[in-house]
Amino acid sequence: METSGPMEEKELEDIKKDKKVQRALSENSTSVQKESAVVLKKEAPWLGITAILFLIFGAIYFLLGWERLPISSIYIPLAQKIVMAAMLISLVLSATKLLKKIINRKIEDKTTVFNFDRIANLFASLLILGIILSLLFANWYAAMVSFGIVSLILGFALQNPITSFFGWLYILIRKPYEVGDRIRIGNVYGDIINVSYIDTTLWEFNGDYLSGDHPSGRIIRFANSKVFSEYIYNYSWPLFPFIWNEMSLFVSYESDFKFVSDTVKRIVETEIGEAMVRRVKRFKIILKDTPVDELDVNEYPSVILRAHNNTWVEVMVRYLVEPKNSGRVKKKLFEVVMEELKKHPEKVMFPNANIQ
Repeated sequence: METSGPMEEKELEDIKKDKKVQRALSENSTSVQKESAVVLKKEAPWLGITAILFLIFGAIYFLLGWERLPISSIYIPLAQKIVMAAMLISLVLSATKLLKKIINRKIEDKTTVFNFDRIANLFASLLILGIILSLLFANWYAAMVSFGIVSLILGFALQNPITSFFGWLYILIRKPYEVGDRIRIGNVYGDIINVSYIDTTLWEFNGDYLSGDHPSGRIIRFANSKVFSEYIYNYSWPLFPFIWNEMSLFVSYESDFKFVSDTVKRIVETEIGEAMVRRVKRFKIILKDTPVDELDVNEYPSVILRAHNNTWVEVMVRYLVEPKNSGRVKKKLFEVVMEELKKHPEKVMFPNANIQ
């Protein structure tokens, strides 16, 4: 499929430069990109200093064991523990710093980088805390047993919050949804407005008191652990940010079906506009580098006629629309279509036309 001019090419390139589109393409691309080792080269001097310090601490540890230092034998076990703790803490800090540098290079989104840094700092703090607490026990075995018992008790007591925290990690890494996306999870449907450590906040659409695609005025919070047990329907996929929508109306069997179909299709094509058609074509060009190019995505509306219960024929038009504009577009289309069809009572008869 060919684009139509320099302006079209520029718009296509602008779409491809979008960060979400680039991420989605990288996740679904059929080619695997190789990562460079630039980060390791830049961190080599700092890692070298850390290695030297680790060797120095190791030498002090063994010298203490051989009693080659001017320290009373009573304090040697404590000194060895302190030196060993310093060695482990230096390893934890080094590994954390290196991991953050590597991840920061791979992730361009600043919010994600900030969240990952907080996670890395949290786990590093927990490890350092465990190392320091081990100094309070007579030996490493007692420390590990005590830490394991405490962890087991906390694990049972905080099972749901811990699962939700790991759900948050999953959301950050796999991105089944993010702030601004319109999703459905379980019976909940709406726009994501916040993702915290434990739960997600959603601005509800539809709801118990509405039948149309309109905000209900309520917010819903659900635990992040839901991502492990519920299907997530995301209507904001960057590579194809549209959904199929349908609008229906009823006419009698005496109506001119060809006239009705042609009129409805013409009006919908006019209202949806050529801009939408061109945009879908551009996204089809982008999708050709992914497995999705096997799908037949029709950018033009289609009209379907089918017999309904009782004595009426349902006229259903199917069209593409952006998810967040579906309610407004459907309302507009219905008004324009009905206004045009009512101008031709000799060809279009509605359910109340034959009432005597």
